[in-house]
Amino acid sequence: MAVATNTLISITEFSRRVLDRLIENLVFPNLIYKDFSQDFVEDKGASIQVKKPVILSASEFVQGTGVVAQNTEQESVTVTLDHLADVTVEYTALQRACNVSEAVLNSFIESAAIALAQKINSDGLLLYKDIPYFSGAANADPDGLDDFAGAALVLDNHNVPQGMRKGLWNPTAYSKFRVLDAIVGADKSGSTDALRMGEIGNISGISNFMSQAVKTHTTVGAGTTIAIDNSPSGYVIGDTAIHIDGLSAAFAVGDLFTIAGDTTQYVVTVASTLSTADQDITIYPALKKNAADGAVLTPIATHVANLVFHENAFAFVTRPLVLPADKEAYVTSWNGVSMRVVRGYDMTYKKDVISIDCLYGYKTMYPEMAVRALGKP
Repeated sequence: MAVATNTLISITEFSRRVLDRLIENLVFPNLIYKDFSQDFVEDKGASIQVKKPVILSASEFVQGTGVVAQNTEQESVTVTLDHLADVTVEYTALQRACNVSEAVLNSFIESAAIALAQKINSDGLLLYKDIPYFSGAANADPDGLDDFAGAALVLDNHNVPQGMRKGLWNPTAYSKFRVLDAIVGADKSGSTDALRMGEIGNISGISNFMSQAVKTHTTVGAGTTIAIDNSPSGYVIGDTAIHIDGLSAAFAVGDLFTIAGDTTQYVVTVASTLSTADQDITIYPALKKNAADGAVLTPIATHVANLVFHENAFAFVTRPLVLPADKEAYVTSWNGVSMRVVRGYDMTYKKDVISIDCLYGYKTMYPEMAVRALGKP
């Protein structure tokens, strides 16, 4: 569609073009479960009920006992729409009269879409803090096929389905994967598409992508000897709230650790204030083995939190925002993403204002369906 110089396209057309470019620039939301409905929401902070994807398992049929029916009722979880990504710009009447060409308009659309996508991707990748399971080492960059195999093994051990596994890696790891013999050798197999495009494709059943928004987790918990402190009984299988001592710095949400005598990997989900050298923390998963008083905790060092996951591990949830009654506005939705555009005018300073926003929330649905593939910070 050609747009004549000095003419603004309709807000409807503008909204649709921005949304189209936004979806193309999203990474994480396009790899996970999406929940969207046409129900309008007033503002940021709304809590809604979202159905978790149903997970079924297959069992051996036994003639004597017959089939065992599984419950297909979807469990609901509460998701708070606590993110409102916004890009607002203003331009004067003079600028509108002189500078609104198709090239300028396209540049604005592209810039707005990229800015929104960067924030949405970045917010979503904070979900790494919910994941206790990890592979690799905090002091080394992922750089070989064994890194894919190690992450896949963690998922295999949790009975995660083979299909729909995704890997999201930071630029350093992704650059190292691109020069693996298995990728560079693509030109010898007669298919050079991956080599030319710099893609690494599907490895060990994992479809792989890169994002600059992959987080680095700074481990806070520290101490010479950090240990369970619950004399004389310690804690038992199923406990999630534990008291520890020997700290010189408090644990924070997202810190990983292991416990002596237990191969399970744990993450801190709630962290109280440090009191002298003691702290109360809540962990996930619940203790898999009894933890004796004095059992030593070993924190996992600061690391890049690359993620390998099944698409049902996480959910991206959006809802359309209510349109203001006194402004020119439009809401458009496509492919599980909703976006609002509002245009106003400041009479005093003769300025147009265009605001583009997207309301959304994230939720970890199944932590066992994801793994942190550790990297060197």
